Parts: sequence; structure tokens; C-alpha cells
Amino acid sequence: MSFLQPLSFAAWLALACASAAQDAPVGGGPPLPEMTPREAVLDQLLSERGSPEAFAKAVAKAREIKLPAQAILEARFLFHVDRHEDAAIADMLPEFLERRDTFKIAESEIFALKEDWLAVVEYVQAIAALRNGDNAGFKKHITEAFWLSPRQGAAFAPHIDRLRLNEAMRTVRIDFAGALTPLAGGAPVPLQQVLTDRKAIVLFFWSPWSRECEATLPGLPATTALLAKAGIAFAAIIPEHAPAVVANARNLVEQLKEPGAAWFIDDEEAPLHRTLRLQSVPLAVLVSPEGRVLFNGHPDDDLFWSALAEVTPGVVRPHPGDGPDEP
Repeated sequence: MSFLQPLSFAAWLALACASAAQDAPVGGGPPLPEMTPREAVLDQLLSERGSPEAFAKAVAKAREIKLPAQAILEARFLFHVDRHEDAAIADMLPEFLERRDTFKIAESEIFALKEDWLAVVEYVQAIAALRNGDNAGFKKHITEAFWLSPRQGAAFAPHIDRLRLNEAMRTVRIDFAGALTPLAGGAPVPLQQVLTDRKAIVLFFWSPWSRECEATLPGLPATTALLAKAGIAFAAIIPEHAPAVVANARNLVEQLKEPGAAWFIDDEEAPLHRTLRLQSVPLAVLVSPEGRVLFNGHPDDDLFWSALAEVTPGVVRPHPGDGPDEP
């Protein structure tokens, strides 16, 4: 696996819906009845998070038993939300617009209110606008989405943060003459020594005290190998300097059989993570040889892989479950 960690679709369900949980039996109540064949197909459709091929089979089965098109559209939306595939969500815009005014609550498996559905339609329009560089359109649609369904705000807010971050990164230039202290100790190393003649470099900020980072470290060798093949350098950086944090980080890295990366501690006086507006880890920042920031965000964001593909055409984003040999 790579350092990709898809979010649970339950997070979106908890924000978007509703009444189903209110009807669920509490502890001590009678056991739930076995699912009907239709319920089993629906459950598979909503829970499948493996490869696109596996999900396509679930969709085909749902269509075979004639599940409502509305429910299938919702399941497809959640599938792409969980995999952070904004491009795929934007591509669904014509379908959402076509169904905007024909939504039927009785055919929905996700939404309890029509306003929640309309908010998602606005959200999809906002994502499409963001990908097209239409900042005004993004602001219009994401604001309307908030107005229609404030309780889904936690799903909308990250895109606003991304827009503001992208605007801030336009003026940032990374100085590759700047040196970082190796995690293992020793003299500071200029970033230029890591970049060398590569097409770009990924600065991967992480922390040994982050469960997500710790869980994904074993996949880093495969990820760095993929990037190296694409001509892209990789530097893993911890932003903290506390002795306990550094010791823990060293211990985790030593457990990797093939680290496959340059491991550093961020500079304490002129920290890169502050320049790059680090708010949480893991964070992946793709930087050109000229020091321009090409991407700044979560490594699970499909825009990260789009940015990599612009540097080296042919780079394909791996997904958990896509195959036994994928990174």
C-alpha cells in the first residue's frame, strides 16, 4: 500500500442523513432480522470501497434488481468522495443537474431532506468550478451548499481552505539552498542535494505521534520507488523538535527494512512547515526545481496525483484494493 488512507463513507452519511439511526434498536432489544436479498445488494453497493472494478460489479447488480437510479447515483457519489476523487465527482455534474428537481425522498438511501440533496448538487457544482479555476463560481455554489445544509458544513469547509491555501502558495518560493538536519543525525543537508537533477520533489511532512502517519509508514518504500521511477525526489520531514518526538520518529524509521527516502527534522529557526502553512499531518507538498509549489495538501487528494502526472505523464494514482502488487 501507499500512504493513501481513504476516509470512511460513514463520515459523510453521519453529516448528510438521518432518520435511519433513530429507528435502530438499542442494546438489549430484539436481534435485527436477516437482510433481504434487496437489502444485501444495497448494503454491498453502499459499502464497497475496493477497486473500481469491484464497485462496478456492485452497481451492475443494483441495476439488475432495479434499485432506483437515485440510490445508485448516491452510492457512486459516496464511492468517489471516500476515494477523494474530485475529478470523478466533477464529471458527475450533468447527472446531478439532470436530477436536481426530480429528487424523490422515497428513492433515496442517503438523504432525509430534499435540502440535503440540493446541497450536494451545489457541492458538486462547487467542485467542478474549483477544478476549472472558477473561484467566483466555487464561492457561489459552496455558499449555497452551506445555506441549504449547514450540518454538512464539515464536508464543505476543506475545499474553502484549499482555495485559500492555493492562493497563498502562488507567492511562495522554496529555497533549495536551505539545509535540514537528517533525522539520524549529522550535518545539515541542503535540499538541493536531495532534489539533484530530478523533475520535482515531494516534501512529506509527518509525525510519529499521528496514528495515520504511523499506519502508512510501511507503504513509503513502495511510494518512493514509484516516485523515483517518475523522476521525482522525496523528502520526509517531521516538523517537531522535542527529543521524545525525534526519538520516536527514529525508532519508527529504523523498523522500515527499506526506508527509500531522505528523512529530516524541519529547521527550527526558519521552518518550512510554517512557510507551507502546515495545519495537520500527513501533508504532501510537490515543489518544482524552481521552488514553485505545484501542490500542497493531503497525499490522498486526487489533485496531488494530477499534479504528479503533469510533472511526469503516466503516473497513476494507486488505490488500496486495486491489485496485490500496487504500492
